Amino acid sequence: MKPTEGSELRNHTLLTEFVLSGLSSHPELRNLLFFTFCLIYTITVTGNLLIFTVTVHPTLRTPMYFFLRVLSFLDITTASAVVPKMLVSFLSKETSISYMGCATQLYLVIFLAVTECYLLAAMAYDRYVAICNPLRYAVVMNRRVCLSLVLLPCFSGNVVSVVQTAWVFTLSFCGPNKIHYFFCDIPPLIMLSCADTSSYEMQTVTATVLVILTPFCFILLSYICIISNVLKISSAEGRKKTFSTCSSHLIVVTLYYGSGTLIYLWPRYGFSQDTKKILAVVYTAIIPMLNLMIYSLRNKEVKGVLIKSIAELKKI
Repeated sequence: MKPTEGSELRNHTLLTEFVLSGLSSHPELRNLLFFTFCLIYTITVTGNLLIFTVTVHPTLRTPMYFFLRVLSFLDITTASAVVPKMLVSFLSKETSISYMGCATQLYLVIFLAVTECYLLAAMAYDRYVAICNPLRYAVVMNRRVCLSLVLLPCFSGNVVSVVQTAWVFTLSFCGPNKIHYFFCDIPPLIMLSCADTSSYEMQTVTATVLVILTPFCFILLSYICIISNVLKISSAEGRKKTFSTCSSHLIVVTLYYGSGTLIYLWPRYGFSQDTKKILAVVYTAIIPMLNLMIYSLRNKEVKGVLIKSIAELKKI
């Protein structure tokens, strides 16, 4: 029997917390998962802090490394918004999260995801200008433009996040409060609502299309122009060297947009719950760790400054 409107309102008003089911329903795996994700989180935070510090070096004060510093900050914040709560759930039976805590976590996850999507598009534009218009690179990618290309993703992320979080938390939650997930996200929260969520699901898909497909199309167009320009270079070594500056960015784009698309644009019942959790782990915990490895291990300038900095510290 469907609850009456009055009972829905009363239960919605009385709801003070949600219960997160966690990453795994197998207690025997909790210790292993705790140490695994504790290591991943430690590497993510320390590694990205190191990249953030290294790219401040005078020889790396270019637009590309400015965007890389912002990306490092976003990766640290994304992991910090999800992983610590996950680690607590591995060691404790207390897996609840307050109503406001859930809303805050949802806002942060959406804000950081949208901001990173548009930041990756800004980084693609930077590569496009550097390769296709190198003589005017310093003029086009000036300080004001770089700052605008960071503030615009932040503004877009904030608008989308505020709207989406407000939409979700105006729903009535009058049934079970257990979220079958390891953090507060739109799909599992919508599934808990006792109201008609068809319009909300459509809004979510529309927002996801704008957030993912719009910047992805811009990135795709940028790389079509880049590839066309690279193919005009007569020297094979020159083509390889030029395109190598884009390979790290392409890997990150593929990983980030790929996992996000599979979660939010796939049909609601396209994957099992465990598969969705794995995909969510990829973009909230694994990719922030992989980003620093991709950009640091594949970048000779970053490695050079890092080795030089370590050598100077040993002399002290």
